[in-house]
Amino acid sequence: MNKKENKSRSIFINLFTLYIPLLMAIAFVLIPFFWILVTSLKPEKDIMQRPIKYLPHPATFENFINAWNKVGFDRYFSNSFFIAVSVACVVLIFSTLVAYPLTRFHFRGKNLTMILLLCTQFLPQSMLLVPLFVIFKVLRLINSPMALVIVYVTFGLPFNTILMRGFMSSIPVALEEAAMIDGCSRLGAIYRVIVPLLLPAVVTCGSFAFIDSWKEFIFAVMFINDPRKMTIPVGLSYMIGEFTISYTILAAGAIIAILPPMFMFFYLQKYLIRGLSSGAVKG
Repeated sequence: MNKKENKSRSIFINLFTLYIPLLMAIAFVLIPFFWILVTSLKPEKDIMQRPIKYLPHPATFENFINAWNKVGFDRYFSNSFFIAVSVACVVLIFSTLVAYPLTRFHFRGKNLTMILLLCTQFLPQSMLLVPLFVIFKVLRLINSPMALVIVYVTFGLPFNTILMRGFMSSIPVALEEAAMIDGCSRLGAIYRVIVPLLLPAVVTCGSFAFIDSWKEFIFAVMFINDPRKMTIPVGLSYMIGEFTISYTILAAGAIIAILPPMFMFFYLQKYLIRGLSSGAVKG
């Protein structure tokens, strides 16, 4: 009898301390996405209809076609993709090259360099909007995707360098020393030995750099005024008119914006988990 009581008590405790809070958290996160998806599949006339339709009937994909062709989401998508991929590639290259000496060499100012990299994460990015705008105006980079690439690389490099340093610390120095004994240069050892072992770290840092660039809004709206060069977040904001809002097309655009990071996460999640766990322990 006591075993049954203890079992029922443990089930009751798990129900109210684990499962119900988890279900509430999942519902809190997924319900907005569900409602955006439902709205994107509804005809425009059904948005303000009463009673509210919680499922689209009939479902239509016309909103996605209009968002892509008529609103200009094809341009927004290509601009965001070009900027995000460029930032991810540059950040990966330089974060690897900066993290390598921080893990392999002992030099004066090494600890100070790490402190400075950490301190950059405490600075609010918005306080640099005006100085950066003045600099890019002098350099004639306003309305240029290169301005966003420079800004995103500048802010993403310290964080990803710290991550890459944690990953690289877990790789034994003896591996690259053996490669250099066999005739590799130091850069050759990095390329042939270190980089293949850093695949989870490369995926993790590249994903962070890509997503941060993909979703960033403040710098994009400040430095890009040309509608042909706008990114997805800015394009979504410009779909909210002064007097009218097409909620269905806006929701369809939001779904289009969500898809690349979502597919990237589903495809790369095993590398992300491995990368985060390997960077958490110094071997």
